[in-house]
Amino acid sequence: MGALTLIRHNAHRVDVDGHAMLMHVPTTSLFELDGVARDVYDLFRRAPAVDPDLMRAELGPRHGPDTLSECLQSFLALDILRDAEAADIPRPVVKVEEIPLSTIILNVNTGCNLACTYCYKEDLTTPAKGQKMGFQTAKASFELLLKQAHARDRVNVVFFGGEPLSNMALIREVVAYALPRAAELGKTVDFSLTTNATLLTPELVDWFDTHRFALTVSMDGPKALHDANRKTVGGKGTYDLVARNVRMLLARYRSRPVGVRVTLTRGVTDVIGIHDHLKNELGFHEVGFGPATSGPIAVFNLDQEALKRAFEDMKTLGRRYVEAACRGENIGFSNMHQLLTDIAQGTKKAVPCGAGLGMLAVDKEGELHLCHRFVGSNQPTYGNVETGIDIPKLAGFIETAQDRSAFGCKTCRIRSICAGGCYHESYARQGDPFAPVWHYCDLMRDWVDFGIESYVRIMQANPSFFRSQLEPRITRSGPAREVLQ
Repeated sequence: MGALTLIRHNAHRVDVDGHAMLMHVPTTSLFELDGVARDVYDLFRRAPAVDPDLMRAELGPRHGPDTLSECLQSFLALDILRDAEAADIPRPVVKVEEIPLSTIILNVNTGCNLACTYCYKEDLTTPAKGQKMGFQTAKASFELLLKQAHARDRVNVVFFGGEPLSNMALIREVVAYALPRAAELGKTVDFSLTTNATLLTPELVDWFDTHRFALTVSMDGPKALHDANRKTVGGKGTYDLVARNVRMLLARYRSRPVGVRVTLTRGVTDVIGIHDHLKNELGFHEVGFGPATSGPIAVFNLDQEALKRAFEDMKTLGRRYVEAACRGENIGFSNMHQLLTDIAQGTKKAVPCGAGLGMLAVDKEGELHLCHRFVGSNQPTYGNVETGIDIPKLAGFIETAQDRSAFGCKTCRIRSICAGGCYHESYARQGDPFAPVWHYCDLMRDWVDFGIESYVRIMQANPSFFRSQLEPRITRSGPAREVLQ
């Protein structure tokens, strides 16, 4: 054996309550280091290169040659160690030859009856000026989904806006068409919808229940916080109406758990209070938080200090989550669910999400966008539902997105979880969908370390939590998260 060196960007150690955990960065796999592995890893962290003589001198008195050799071979197989003279290995780029869609997002109306101050939608307008999608476009969208999902047993249709309930006539038509059409091909179709809840009625709730919609409500917490940003077009707060409709929804809806998405903005960052209100007082199954950092009106965006405080508050709530999980309870914090799912499953992503690969969004003209966030933007489209996907153009985007070495992602320890971050966040903040979300990088690395600590503590106290809480959630989730393996 010649001299070996540690490939630092392929391994990351986190110590948790006496357990030395090593994350294999390329696969997000977790290993617990035993005594010999700890010593070998620590030696390579101290020395830029280790040859047999240094190995014997440093570790020979404590570990036998066979034990050391076995450990070295394990690290070599994981590409945690490499020949010190070996050339760097370029990041492999998977060629994209087809687009295996699982999800189509229909932007059914650009009109919305709210005027939320932080809304990122560039095509958003008032209800009177809203441009609604027609049935022929929606039908062609579903047929494109079926064509691209020929190898899948299950597909998903997402209704988005504006406020999608403002075009219920189209939603009903699509469901009536999609169910028997999918059945002809032996497929199951799921429906998802995000709503501001202002237009919900008992009749609509019962109809959604019958068709097993995956429903998510946009709501920002108690009255004072919610009404700060989520106002009608006329400027009136909407909490009273939304809370009343939510209570009705949660009392009647039985087919699937209902979650809520909260947007954290300047002045609306009370993570603990918001979660307690939405989960414990209103009764949502899960609460998820999304910080606003790149909205069109900068005054509402979280600056770096506010963003850091928000993440600290999310970690405080995460500790409550861990304590409850160790007791076998689930407090419904979806950000922690997702983090622990990534760690438990060993997420291995070459691109940040399914946008453009497993999922496309359609505007009223039938143009195909990377995702719903890009509808109405000045970013390129990738074909039309009538003429099909421009596969070479879309494949070029996905292949470019796989290698962000020029931005420093190659050596980031969370690259297989983050993969550079949200395309739209990068586009909105930096004008480039491939530029990493720099303002999140350190915070996300710390968040993943927190997730590793949480995972280990739950595994030590109550490993059945992952089977009882995370696996059922994965199987009942909405749009599949597509990643290149």
